[in-house]
Amino acid sequence: MRRLGGPAHREVIPRDPGASFRWHEHDYPHPLARWNRHPEYEIHLIRHGTGRYIIGDAVGPFGPGQLVLVGSHLPHDWISDLRAGDRIEGRDVVLQFDPAWFARLKDVVPELDDFSALLARSARGIEFLGQTAIDGAEMIQSIGARSGAAAIADFLALLTTLSRAPSEDLRTLSSAGIDPGVGAAASDVVASAVDYIFANLGSGPRLSVAAGIAKMSESAFSRYFKNASGQTFSGMVTRLRLTQACRLLASTETAVAQIAQTVGYSNLSNFNRRFRDEYGLTPSEYRRSRSPEPPGQPPSAPSSSTK
Repeated sequence: MRRLGGPAHREVIPRDPGASFRWHEHDYPHPLARWNRHPEYEIHLIRHGTGRYIIGDAVGPFGPGQLVLVGSHLPHDWISDLRAGDRIEGRDVVLQFDPAWFARLKDVVPELDDFSALLARSARGIEFLGQTAIDGAEMIQSIGARSGAAAIADFLALLTTLSRAPSEDLRTLSSAGIDPGVGAAASDVVASAVDYIFANLGSGPRLSVAAGIAKMSESAFSRYFKNASGQTFSGMVTRLRLTQACRLLASTETAVAQIAQTVGYSNLSNFNRRFRDEYGLTPSEYRRSRSPEPPGQPPSAPSSSTK
């Protein structure tokens, strides 16, 4: 298990004086692939592998072709399903740009105000779907081979494609209320707790144990966790368990009762009820509703009824 580790790390994006934005690709595991937040907007493409993302208070599955716009200071991480010693070559393509730079650019190019609604919505994270995701993935990858004015032109073309996405091609991820200025101490508490949850997902993570790891009382830990992550500890546990269940339902023929046991539910009726409360349908109905994903689409969970 890769350690999520540390606080929602304040990643420092290196500035290239010869470029207006930063484009890079990396493998997984990688020092950049961790729970972090930064002032820059980030367009993030997953090229290979499956796993679970945490973006703000949203938890869900991802797969090849997932394209997400992450807003300024919104905590995020993508955790791939790996066996010990595995490595995913070229998992991510990332494009990051500074809000202050973009604001200055709008001052001299007022037409760029067309992107304001898109960037404002990105404060909660936006996942792109359908043809927009396919086109956006192709465009962000091609930018890596460009330089100079051609790179800027392609960057603006990418933003244009994302801003014109039809409503069925995008969905907002995190609920409102994530505090972008949360302190390092609270972030550290959340990171340690998420690490503990992942390590014990099938055996039942306990609030008392997570609070003990943080050397806090249960009440203080609960406040810190809710303030920094936007959800309760038990809510995080439930969403991570059910997201794992969605992946197993979609990718295996394993019996529902066995999946329930795998993700930590000893009582099948309780599992079915929790799944229906979260997604609006039973695990069996979810499995029957699955159809092959179109090219470039990540595996998806049904929209949560709690969002």
